[in-house]
This record gives sequence, C-alpha cells and structure tokens, in this order.
Amino acid sequence: MVKKIQSKDNYLIGIISDTHGQLPDSVADAFKGVDLIIHAGDIGEPDIIEALEKIAPTIAVRGNMDFGQWGRKLPAEESIEINQMVLTVLHDVYRLNIKSDDTAPDVVISGHTHRPLKEQNQGVMYINPGSAGYPKFGQPATVALLRIKGQSLQVRFLELKD
Repeated sequence: MVKKIQSKDNYLIGIISDTHGQLPDSVADAFKGVDLIIHAGDIGEPDIIEALEKIAPTIAVRGNMDFGQWGRKLPAEESIEINQMVLTVLHDVYRLNIKSDDTAPDVVISGHTHRPLKEQNQGVMYINPGSAGYPKFGQPATVALLRIKGQSLQVRFLELKD
C-alpha cells in the first residue's frame, strides 16, 4: 500500500538513518523547514521518532537493530507517493524486492551501510543519508535533504557537527 502525501510543487524531505539511539542536536537545524522526515531504520530508541516528530511529520521503517515491541510495530518497508513520484523506504537496500505487479519506485531510500550515497541506476535514484548517530569507517555523521520540485529531484548531504 502506498501512502499518498498531499502534493505541492516544491517539497523538501529530511532523510536520516542509523541514529542507534543518538540524535545529534544539529539535526533540528539541518531539518529546519522540511515538509517531511524519513528515518530509514536502526533508530535505536522510540524517543528518536518522538524528537523528529517535533520538527516535522515523520515516517520511519524498522532496521535490523530496532528490537522490542516498539520496533516490531514499524514496517520493514514503506512506499510514499509525492507529486506522482513513488519513494520506497527500507533499511537494507539489498532486501529490496520489487514484484512485477508493484509500481516501480522513482526513489529508493535506505540506510544500513553508514555511508552516504546518491546514485542513479536504471532510472531510479538511490539515496542513503549515511549515519546520523553512529558513523563508521571514518565517515562524518550525515543526513540528507531531498527536494522534489515538479518532477525533478535534488539531493544534498549535510555533515552534522556535534
């Protein structure tokens, strides 16, 4: 089932993943003015979602480290439609399974690797915001902003300083 978001010509989405129970203070500034926040899993604690909801409406999926009753309530995958573009959100992109009768996504948002990524492949934009709360491999803590303007997509990564 696809969640339809009320469309407008210029839509700004904050994308975050792999907080692992730690939400840097600078996320609030990074996401100031966004219309929606997407958390691509490994949230760590339910209060992370509550804190993000204070910034903007938030959609979250379960990651492989989201244990307990609160984590089981989250979907493993979510599809969102904005401006006739379909965004598929899941934690591990390698678990993406598009069936032939599914609407093909225009954007796939994932986490898991702790590495920021923006890649176009066969007409699909793949976005991984990196890790906001538990960066690895010498990477800085990062989030991403996705602007949907009409039918165009712009992705920008922001480094978190705290």
